[in-house]
Amino acid sequence: MTSTDLSVRTPSASRAPRAARTTPPRSRLRGNHHVLGDSRLARVLALAVLAVLALVWLVPMLWAVLTAFKSEQDASDADHWLWPRHGLTLKGFSTVWERGDLPLWMLNSFLIAAAVTVVTVLVSAMAGYAFSRTLFAGRRVLFALTVAAVLVPPQILIVPWFRQMLTLHLVDTYAAVILPQTVAPVMVFILKKHFDSLPRELEEAARIDGAGHWRIFWSVLLPLSRPMLAAVAIFVFIGAWNNFLWPFVSTSDPALMTLPVGITSVKDAYGIQYAQTMASAVLAALPLVVVFLFFQRQIVKSVATTGLGGQ
Repeated sequence: MTSTDLSVRTPSASRAPRAARTTPPRSRLRGNHHVLGDSRLARVLALAVLAVLALVWLVPMLWAVLTAFKSEQDASDADHWLWPRHGLTLKGFSTVWERGDLPLWMLNSFLIAAAVTVVTVLVSAMAGYAFSRTLFAGRRVLFALTVAAVLVPPQILIVPWFRQMLTLHLVDTYAAVILPQTVAPVMVFILKKHFDSLPRELEEAARIDGAGHWRIFWSVLLPLSRPMLAAVAIFVFIGAWNNFLWPFVSTSDPALMTLPVGITSVKDAYGIQYAQTMASAVLAALPLVVVFLFFQRQIVKSVATTGLGGQ
């Protein structure tokens, strides 16, 4: 074998340095990441900015909680806007509890929010699966209309919803409060995009085993979507719990009042009482805080892994 043959079969030595030059150094790879920098000053400044923003967000909440524990005289004292002159008291909470029917309002709010959450998550998940994994006539048009419905403010639909409830003779019932709130196009869009991100190989393997659409949806895709479903359920529950306008319009029976509607009726009947108003707001927000504390891991996980955070 000649030297010419060896030179043909052996890779040239000039290619190795060229390949080495194409590999970026470690410093360049590190610079591609979204980091604040390696200097301690940059991290300290970032933490200082975050601390200031957190303080700006927490001060109004702290003021609201402290106002709830003030007397009405201290709540109206502008010179002692933060800490009361006469100390803290539970009079605002006791007055709100005595004047209103808070246990019934909380029960109504919980039942309505839970029913809205279950129906919305189930319907939105099935609609998202249909848009993501099935082919049917008019699929693109229906999905475009669903996306367009996200831009429609719910306040515009108050009159059509009310006329529908009148036609169906559902006014002053739980169904009148629950059914219109289950329409959530944004949740359909989110779940559709989530199902798009799941590997189709799992669906194909289930089809080989003889599974149909319902079996694939219920036994394959839903178990993989638990973090996203938990996040959607919590967002829907919070929205239904805080909803005031539609429960206020759709019912006039005091026995069907939700917590936001009931608190407003107490305030309107007895005038503006700052301590009592803040006490009512704290009582209304307390169940939501408990729900978030129990499910915060699912919320963070879903936002970090599904694209709600812009990823």
